[in-house]
Amino acid sequence: MVVVTDKPLRVALLNDYEVMVHGLRSMLHPYRDRIELVEWGARGPAESAVDVTLYDSFSQGQSEIVELGALLGCPNVGRLAIYTWNMHPDLAAGAVAKGCLGYLDKSMSAEQLVESLEAIGRGETVVSEPHPDNDGHILTNAEDMSWPGASIGLTARESEVLGLITQGLTNQDIAAKSYLSINSVKSYIRSAYRKIGVERRSQAVRWGLENGMLPDFSRVNLNV
Repeated sequence: MVVVTDKPLRVALLNDYEVMVHGLRSMLHPYRDRIELVEWGARGPAESAVDVTLYDSFSQGQSEIVELGALLGCPNVGRLAIYTWNMHPDLAAGAVAKGCLGYLDKSMSAEQLVESLEAIGRGETVVSEPHPDNDGHILTNAEDMSWPGASIGLTARESEVLGLITQGLTNQDIAAKSYLSINSVKSYIRSAYRKIGVERRSQAVRWGLENGMLPDFSRVNLNV
């Protein structure tokens, strides 16, 4: 007879930035009896199967995440959920249509995230209700800051846009990749520039290169 025991849900986080992996690990630490976070980063799939893979959309194309097909076809991935600031209904519907079982708002509390992951692990589809006016504008508590530049006051959206500038993208590229209007992109750029004390794009790129705005890893050519 096989004895079934309660074990923590094994969750892998797919993210290019070490600071964000560590941030989520710290956030979920109080729930370690329920969630076992398996660090995946962008270095390749977990060596053994996980129950849920949490795909962080930070600095990735929001309108079309090209890796979804490969990820959904990987046996070690388990069920796939998108973790994002951008809760546009079209994006959520598109992700679910492609086979994702979760589209989760980053502004949710740790408890809400754990409950959502557990529901996805049971095979339920979870699309979280967006927090009013979240969209990456807000800063979380200091202990939850987990994106590049948060320590100097950059919001998640400003950080993402600045990271994409550092990678060499144009404003139009950023708008398409982030599912934002060009005016929103320009607004985030202006506010980010004020906070980091630069006036020109070349200065912003230099600042980004010197302050960890490039990914620690790359999701290109993931061996999935």
